[in-house]
Amino acid sequence: MPARVVLAMSGGVDSSVAALLLKEQGYDVVGLFMRTGVHEDVPSPPTPLPEGARGAGTPLPQVTRDDRKKGCCSALDAGDARRVADRLDIPFYALDFEGDFSRIMDYFADEYLAGRTPNPCVVCNNWLKFGKLWDYGRQLDADFIATGHYVRAVDQSGERQLLRAVDPAKDQSYVLFGLRRELLPRLLFPLGAYHKDEVRALARHANLGVAAKPDSVEICFVPNNDHADFIRKHRPNLATAGVFRDRAGNVLAEHEGYEKYTIGQRKGLGFGSTGRRYVLEIVPETRDVILGDRDDLLSAALTATRVNWLIDPPARPLPCRAKIRYRHEPAAAAATVLTNGDVRVDFETPQSAITPGQAVVFYAGERILGGGWIESTVDAPPVR
Repeated sequence: MPARVVLAMSGGVDSSVAALLLKEQGYDVVGLFMRTGVHEDVPSPPTPLPEGARGAGTPLPQVTRDDRKKGCCSALDAGDARRVADRLDIPFYALDFEGDFSRIMDYFADEYLAGRTPNPCVVCNNWLKFGKLWDYGRQLDADFIATGHYVRAVDQSGERQLLRAVDPAKDQSYVLFGLRRELLPRLLFPLGAYHKDEVRALARHANLGVAAKPDSVEICFVPNNDHADFIRKHRPNLATAGVFRDRAGNVLAEHEGYEKYTIGQRKGLGFGSTGRRYVLEIVPETRDVILGDRDDLLSAALTATRVNWLIDPPARPLPCRAKIRYRHEPAAAAATVLTNGDVRVDFETPQSAITPGQAVVFYAGERILGGGWIESTVDAPPVR
């Protein structure tokens, strides 16, 4: 019997080609689609688990139908994923994760209102794609779980390691730092050794209808890319208007809501100013947004909480390269585990716009060592 792998299928070209490659490699592939966006609850017939699976006869949660709405994980995307599955002759199950996904939307709004900048893609991977989805995979007696992420999972030195993708422009290792270490032997990432143009070429050669489908670049529950509008609608009764201040405390102007801003932002401040001003800090208690010069954004150290290690936690300062946002080039640093399990990261060169709420991810060469959530910058020198 071939090994069974459950594959998260989004209806895009990446997960579709992942299905193609896994099928060609001889796996018993089962496609699972997660619908997570807002949609109407229109009943659809239940789909039972395959015969012989644990819990067979128990319906899997079903996607509801509303073909008029389009967005990431919409009914239209489900249709694209199903057509690819039909063409490749693999089983396909559509799961409704809207109830679980509401936690991610709450997290997104609450982080902004706490003066932090969230990363919902990381949380979605941790909670849903490699959490809830794997729970369904085990009901299907799956041996592995796979996605269309651009990252590599390889066996080296007697252990499963997570490595950056071959294509640096598409590498998604940053958003996968939170994977449970014990899950690594169960992970397959078929696209990690490919460049994006090669993936589209494979889709065209296989005559998959999604070969030219554009990549999704927006947060799936903020399709207009206006996160402040989403927050106002999600938390309508909160007053967030306040003032801009400089570092000396002088009032510069009023603002309509601090949730509109993030550390390092320069454009869209909403008032004229002599010289360039950048957001340095957001103070939710007073609703102040602190502005300053570009050099004021530089910090040499940070602390991170809720750290997840994909190696044994280091007992002494760990030389590494640390990445502080998705488009940031990892910088030389040392990561030190504190007595409470948090991590202090000291950079060889000060970094700009270190942002609470974003992730810091640690690398050794191509290998992902782990990461955590940025809590704050640090001014004090490191403890030796």
